[in-house]
Amino acid sequence: MPRSVNSVAKRARRKKVLKQAKGYFGRRKNVWTVAKNAVDKAMLYSYRDRRAKKRNFRSLWITRINAGARQHGMSYSQFMGSLKSSGIELNRKVLADLAMNHPEAFAAVINKVK
Repeated sequence: MPRSVNSVAKRARRKKVLKQAKGYFGRRKNVWTVAKNAVDKAMLYSYRDRRAKKRNFRSLWITRINAGARQHGMSYSQFMGSLKSSGIELNRKVLADLAMNHPEAFAAVINKVK
């Protein structure tokens, strides 16, 4: 019996990977073996960094809240502790936005928790 190969699926698989490698430099964009490795690595990086982005933004928000709170004579930890005990449920993203873009509203929150 003759050997059977599925060239259609093979070509489709390669075209898919080469399409994902579009815009890469040098042989990474048009040589199958190089492109396959480059795309695999890029997928790993994108998966990892979608999680790292959440950590980075949280740390940025904390830095901004800390800077805003220190302008009113409180540290970040004092502010967050008194915020929780006073029952105000604003998340860090909203608090950081208030501290950066609406300082008068942030000052009102500070005065409420003091």
